[in-house]
Amino acid sequence: MKKTIYIYKAFERFWHWMQALLIFFLAVTGFEIHGSLSFFGYSNAVKYHNIAAYSFIILILFAIFWHLTTGEWKQYVPTLKNIKAEINYYLTGIFKNAPHPTKKTVLSKLNPLQKLVYFGLKILVIPVMVVSGLLYMFYRYPQQNSKVGLKVDSLETIAVVHTAGLFCS
Repeated sequence: MKKTIYIYKAFERFWHWMQALLIFFLAVTGFEIHGSLSFFGYSNAVKYHNIAAYSFIILILFAIFWHLTTGEWKQYVPTLKNIKAEINYYLTGIFKNAPHPTKKTVLSKLNPLQKLVYFGLKILVIPVMVVSGLLYMFYRYPQQNSKVGLKVDSLETIAVVHTAGLFCS
């Protein structure tokens, strides 16, 4: 009898697909907010974008908790071991039907390039997106009949950083 071994735990699969759906939805609503698309209407796009952003932040917090309590954070620590073989595989080997230079296991789920990419996303891109998105949301936050906000002249810099983060992801 054949036994199925799952490399990725149930939470990892849930987290991955929720992330993918939320990022896709955030991109679509974000493009609508910028005027590049038209699906929901501007005010609905803003509302949906904000709801999806809060959902994404909650998902990130659960993932951080999960990674820290299970020790799975170690999977994302970059390494240079086998990096050259991995790069060569993706540059030429994949087109020659060469075998993949690294094998996924429960203890080593990511290849060296994946570790670098995910590390960059988790340490740079996602924090930039979350912080710039929150700055964007709370630029002018109403408090007791007055508007209190950040002391900046325009949202342009925040918007450019936020949009650049999208294209880096």
